[in-house]
Amino acid sequence: MPFDGGPVPARVGASAEVDGPTVGLAIQFVLLAALSATVGLGPAGWLAGSAYAVVTWLLLVRGMRRSGARMLGAANQVTLARATLVGGVTALVAASFWSPAPVGLLVAVAGVALALDWVDGQVARRTGTTSTLGARFDMEVDAFLILVLSAYLAQSLGPWVLAIGALRYVFVAAAWALPWLDAALPHRFSRKTVAAMQGIVLAVASSGVLPGPLAYASVGLALALLCWSFGRDVGWLWRARHRYPVPTTAR
Repeated sequence: MPFDGGPVPARVGASAEVDGPTVGLAIQFVLLAALSATVGLGPAGWLAGSAYAVVTWLLLVRGMRRSGARMLGAANQVTLARATLVGGVTALVAASFWSPAPVGLLVAVAGVALALDWVDGQVARRTGTTSTLGARFDMEVDAFLILVLSAYLAQSLGPWVLAIGALRYVFVAAAWALPWLDAALPHRFSRKTVAAMQGIVLAVASSGVLPGPLAYASVGLALALLCWSFGRDVGWLWRARHRYPVPTTAR
């Protein structure tokens, strides 16, 4: 899976560091069991949901250890709740490749996860507990939810929809080969707006409430805006590559 949380305190021991992620891991499996008992997940859903849960736990524990955080702050706990819901969406989408998905439930869970994206940011800002770990955690959860919703919608609209979820990961992969892509970008409200729009459009289109042509048009417009946003950022980074070199220790 480009983690909002509290000030980074000194480390006091591995057990304190992993309590939050471990509780989240346990809750994730409770959610998977509940979904399996009510709507059914099948082997594919269980496999995808379990893999997501374990990878999220590993990455979050690693992030906390690298930052020296002993526990998850209030905002990060909200993000962890979002991550758990995204795990449920992941399992439902994986299962949908083998049997019809409970669309209403899938969209409802995704909708709550999208709504909580606003909540964790508000909590972090109002409590003054923003952090690099929290920002990264939040971003990764957003990105993966968009990828999963893209995979679900691609079943009905076509594989081109996967570009919406894949663009961010392609950008990250490209930054490994082209370090100038890893430089800090200037704040732009339009970037956040376009990013937030992707999840909303994908969730609405996934619900089936839009007529076919309107679903194609809305998702196509979302992809076009995303390409424009990425293209503008890549252009800015290219022009600034000599003015703002990336430190060799950035990775």
